[in-house]
Amino acid sequence: MNKKICHITTVHSPFDIRIFHKECKTLAKAGYKVVLIARHDKDETVEGVQIVALPSAKNKISRMALLAYGAFRRALQQKASVYHLHDPELVPYGLLLALFGRTVVYDAHEDWPRNIMNKKNIPPAVRQLASRLFDKLENFASKRFGAVIAATNVIRDRFVKLGCNTVDVKNYPILNELHMPEIQWTERERVVCYVGRIDRIRGGQEMIGAIGQTGLKLLLAGYFTPPGLRDEMATMSGWDKVDYLGVLDRTEVASVLSRSVAGLVLLHPISNYLESLPIKMFEYMSAGIPVIASDFPLWKEIVEGNKCGICVDPMNINAIAEAIGWIMDHPEEAQQMGDNGRKAVEEKYNWEIESGKLIGLYREVLHG
Repeated sequence: MNKKICHITTVHSPFDIRIFHKECKTLAKAGYKVVLIARHDKDETVEGVQIVALPSAKNKISRMALLAYGAFRRALQQKASVYHLHDPELVPYGLLLALFGRTVVYDAHEDWPRNIMNKKNIPPAVRQLASRLFDKLENFASKRFGAVIAATNVIRDRFVKLGCNTVDVKNYPILNELHMPEIQWTERERVVCYVGRIDRIRGGQEMIGAIGQTGLKLLLAGYFTPPGLRDEMATMSGWDKVDYLGVLDRTEVASVLSRSVAGLVLLHPISNYLESLPIKMFEYMSAGIPVIASDFPLWKEIVEGNKCGICVDPMNINAIAEAIGWIMDHPEEAQQMGDNGRKAVEEKYNWEIESGKLIGLYREVLHG
């Protein structure tokens, strides 16, 4: 098999979990020649994936304008059978590729028109206009792409209604990546964890406030956005119970999860999150620890339906603290929740299942 697939991202790192470790490596193992155009310090081949390096961007405007164009030029040089796009700013260039007769697969990681509406740093009038314009552009372009990959069922249904060739490929965990079965429950520390981007609408301040009401510590890992948020949170009551670990690699993430009695995923109830499937929730389940999650209907169906954690009002610090305390005070029940979550991942929430959908889509696009 000598078909070449060219993945393109100007937003994500070259070793992004979904893009590189899941999609690119899966396609490479299936026998395709896989190229990834991404910001990196050098051209190199890693685990069967050829990385074509893009320079760093000075700011978001530079990235969306100059870097996206640079990625488009490098993409044309690849003469690939399929161009797989991962970012909204690449949609216009995907449309150009389609007009040039190239096959384009658009990977909709998020519901971007709705996501734009939740960006509080953009003035409301500009936000509404930008959301409407991108909605029209994305709809127009996606009808001309070879296929759309959707990260959730809600995103999938939106593109199916447009008549697009669409498949949902969810960002579920790789089965054996984070699970450390040799760690006994009794060996775990009096800590809970959060791993991921740290910001206000992802519950950063509520987590700090809640941990301050408990006798536990919070292992906090990831990057702050905006960066100044760390200094602000460090002044909060409860910060003395936080062990900030910085940005971790995957081995370090597995170690943190193995130390913890629960994982937190307390996103605020904004429209773009209500139907989302945050990878951290499933990674906690994969690692065999209970989840303390926002009480969104979809999340309650997953967490409470599989009896693998507790759902709470993410804006209620007292409720979060009570859930943490309950997990700590009921070790046998907590261990059972962790086992239930692991079983659910083994049966239905894993990349091994999703990768089959990805391969199936590519066989359809490339071989009919």
